[in-house]
Amino acid sequence: MKTHFIAIGGSAMHNLALALHNKGYQVSGSDDSIFEPSKSRLEKKGIMPPALGWYPEKITSDIEAVILGMHAKADNPELLKAQELGLKIYSYPEFLYEQSKTKTRVVIGGSHGKTTITSMILHVMHYHDIAVDYMVGAQLEGFDTMVHLTEENDFIVLEGDEYLSSPIDRRPKFHLYQPNIALISGIAWDHINVFPTYENYVEQFEIFIGKIVNGGILVYNENDTEVKLVAEAATNPIRKLPYCTPEYRVENGVTLLETPEGDMPIEVFGAHNLNNLAGAKWICQNMGVDEAEFYEAIASFKGASKRLEKIAESKTAVAYKDFAHSPSKVAATTKAVKEQYPDRTVVACLELHTYSSLNAEFLKEYEGALDFADEAVVFYSPDAVKIKQLEEVTYDQIATAFNRKDLVIYTNPAEFKDYLLSKNLDNSALLLMSSGNYGGLNFDEVKKIIG
Repeated sequence: MKTHFIAIGGSAMHNLALALHNKGYQVSGSDDSIFEPSKSRLEKKGIMPPALGWYPEKITSDIEAVILGMHAKADNPELLKAQELGLKIYSYPEFLYEQSKTKTRVVIGGSHGKTTITSMILHVMHYHDIAVDYMVGAQLEGFDTMVHLTEENDFIVLEGDEYLSSPIDRRPKFHLYQPNIALISGIAWDHINVFPTYENYVEQFEIFIGKIVNGGILVYNENDTEVKLVAEAATNPIRKLPYCTPEYRVENGVTLLETPEGDMPIEVFGAHNLNNLAGAKWICQNMGVDEAEFYEAIASFKGASKRLEKIAESKTAVAYKDFAHSPSKVAATTKAVKEQYPDRTVVACLELHTYSSLNAEFLKEYEGALDFADEAVVFYSPDAVKIKQLEEVTYDQIATAFNRKDLVIYTNPAEFKDYLLSKNLDNSALLLMSSGNYGGLNFDEVKKIIG
């Protein structure tokens, strides 16, 4: 099958391109910017575009599928040519659904935790040599790509993102998958540029539940009040399986999970991750892995990339980086680190980088989000605000929103870097939370100060 990717360089898009190439498809693509690791990975497979830019002449009538990424615009010249020729144009999730129509589709949704839960499920399957197709939003240890597609596997596990499908398809991605088995981990207002009200955002999860095939299964986090309300209100003919945070304790920096066979040490920590684990267990059991097999496998799960990822450790200090950016994620992650290291000074550094976090009106949602940190730092780049064409947030607005008198705020990348690299981190746990890089921070330099 001849396929062409418009905006092939994206994290998700290039992984889908690699998966189709591995499946034997004829793959081509274009983009106006491609960064690492996408560039090297596409080059290795011989599908890196020979030149950056958009080339309508690449779009020919023999292309059977055009896959359109969110990075492209609605007036993209290649897209216009494909529309002119009447070619079949798919969004990323639409194409994944086409590839999985004959499979049992397992879709993991939620404002937070979905990457970790999907990663946990795939780790368990990999541990027990159970082959499944998948799409996950982080690079996993032991997996070559973030997307894997075959003709023969019975199951496909999909991370269900609520963001838009493509520039010409404004439906949330997870509305397109029509799951046989679905999970919702949590609902906390996000993507305010697309869902301007909380009610509008919650409605997307109600629609998602309605897309579960008749006779399917909904696994839901009953510790989350909004999830519980939405799940219990659903009237379509599905089976509902609630889960909650299991019993656990922390002893000498080790998290011990309570199981029927006794307390079991695990690599991940924090109440939110134990909650994620409970959801993953229900899904795995509905995919044919029993409870004992699940526990055996999950004991060695170290976490998804950039999700409480330990980047350095010495006898007296430790550093983690985490993708957390929404208020609920920031609060849960900070609390988890403090709980794991109660006798250490927790230094939490949050970069406001996303559209929502840089919105002056949304900022008030962050009140209390850093309360579990002993020292709290917020960094934001005025350049990021300009790029997103937002009104600049002020120092005072940030200070007021977080409502913490000792909050330290930086807007200059060099000043933040100097603060961090000159800090004495003895008997500390450093937590770097961002979906960016603090204006160019080299994390290898952070590793050096830990020792």
